[in-house]
Amino acid sequence: MKRIGLIGGMSWESSVEYYKALNEEIKNILGGFNSVECILWSVNFEEIELYQRTNEWEKCGQILNNAAKNLEKAGADLIILCTNTMHKVSNLLLQNVKIPFLHIADMTAEAILNREVKCCWIIRDKIYND
Repeated sequence: MKRIGLIGGMSWESSVEYYKALNEEIKNILGGFNSVECILWSVNFEEIELYQRTNEWEKCGQILNNAAKNLEKAGADLIILCTNTMHKVSNLLLQNVKIPFLHIADMTAEAILNREVKCCWIIRDKIYND
């Protein structure tokens, strides 16, 4: 089993959801008492939120890059970012990090392609697929 490095804390509530979803999926796949093997690096969201608010995205990226490097040193085989917005700085997060990063946009695109959805639009709260 791969050891997953989780970058969390943005918010901690989101981190809990990722941890829960990963464990539920492992249980569904492997059954029994199996659970995800992971390392959680939780950042202080207060600092991240300040840099978001002041449009200092590079500083956000530096914080996440530090977290990614620490996860790699701790033995993680891959990295998942437990938030949506901060994928905006994923290029900074990955600087000098050698382990794979599972980007939410790549996984979303794969899910859409697997469902063979060519076009999707929303009109008055109703979703239409083409």
